[in-house]
Amino acid sequence: MFYDLLIAFKQDVIKKRYKDFSELLDYCKHSANPIGRLILELFDVRNEKAYYYSDKICTALQLTNFFQDLKIDYQKGRIYLPQDEMDKFFVSEKMFAGNETNLYLKNLLEFNIERTEKIFIDGRNLLSFLKGRLKREINWTILGGETILGKIKSINYDVLNKRPVLTKSDYFNLFVKSIFY
Repeated sequence: MFYDLLIAFKQDVIKKRYKDFSELLDYCKHSANPIGRLILELFDVRNEKAYYYSDKICTALQLTNFFQDLKIDYQKGRIYLPQDEMDKFFVSEKMFAGNETNLYLKNLLEFNIERTEKIFIDGRNLLSFLKGRLKREINWTILGGETILGKIKSINYDVLNKRPVLTKSDYFNLFVKSIFY
């Protein structure tokens, strides 16, 4: 697991673009998924299906962060949207430079967010392997990611000009929802 994190760290230094979704998933496999597996290990959850669902949640959270931070990552020279999908949706890097959220970028983000929501839904099965506080905290984390995706939709996918964030009231609502799941 720690080796995977080192791979991701090295990749962050040298890789700035991802040719397709499978390359992006491979990055998530090294950058995000080990964190979930470490948490499961700390709580003595050692089950292949739990690992699978944890990977789904961690990947969905990582993808959500990519959409949320599209502008910030671009300013650092990185784009975490698959290049083949950018081409398919007629999205160019010039749009990022000009903070231009047009119909093409909106369609690309909508496509990616729908796919990420499905990954979250699949990953929610992890909760059946968890108990108590860990279950509530993981549920809270999932709800937080899903809420960010909802906020991106509510700003009409304009993440280049408005970074969606959780508010204090969002945190309170998420806490309440996570308790009564």
